[in-house]
Amino acid sequence: METILILLTGFLFTCGFYLMLRRNFTRLLIGILFISQAANLVILVVPGLGPGFSPIVPDGATRPLEGHPDPLPQALILTAIVIGFGVIAFAIVLLKKAYHGLKTDDLDRLKETDS
Repeated sequence: METILILLTGFLFTCGFYLMLRRNFTRLLIGILFISQAANLVILVVPGLGPGFSPIVPDGATRPLEGHPDPLPQALILTAIVIGFGVIAFAIVLLKKAYHGLKTDDLDRLKETDS
């Protein structure tokens, strides 16, 4: 399972970088989305997946039983997803305003409008 997630992470990074190299602002945003999801998968896979049980701490113990996944990366990923959603929502609104004003989403043509 970890091997599949590692390959998926590499595929998402590759697609994200490829899309970010295009001149289209929409493709740039999709590339950023792919890279953010790949980074979330890296955070999930690095400490190990464990057997798949919930890391519930039993009564009287100070940490989960041995072999359970660490809950901290899961909390970090949840936070990263929420922050990433906010940033992408802002970028989509920015794209919409730029497109309505300039009728283009080509990054080179957007640079020409600077004064």
